[in-house]
Amino acid sequence: MTYDDQNIFAKILRGEIPCDEVYRDEYVLAFKDIAPQAPVHILVIPTGSYVSIEDFGLNARAEEITAFYAAVSKIAQGAGVTSDGFRCIANAGADGGQEVPHFHMHILGGAPIGPMVIKS
Repeated sequence: MTYDDQNIFAKILRGEIPCDEVYRDEYVLAFKDIAPQAPVHILVIPTGSYVSIEDFGLNARAEEITAFYAAVSKIAQGAGVTSDGFRCIANAGADGGQEVPHFHMHILGGAPIGPMVIKS
């Protein structure tokens, strides 16, 4: 998967598409998912152009990586899900179910989330 600067998250970062922002700093933007799968469903994206968690881990600068994961913790705490628990999901590639070619982490919480994977 190559980075497509016309993907929806790139457009959100450029302000071309609005979002329900919950956090922003130099390295991170977080906003509520438009189709929430839990009472709390927040998307956290780096401001840099990274396709996937693999791309981010291999190519982002140390300060970007540190800021991203620190922001995930701050956002979860601010959303009030840290005491009862929450799940972070980063889908990667077609088999991983990634739909947008911009690395993003889902924070899900506010209720029991259920099993990791539904067994078939």
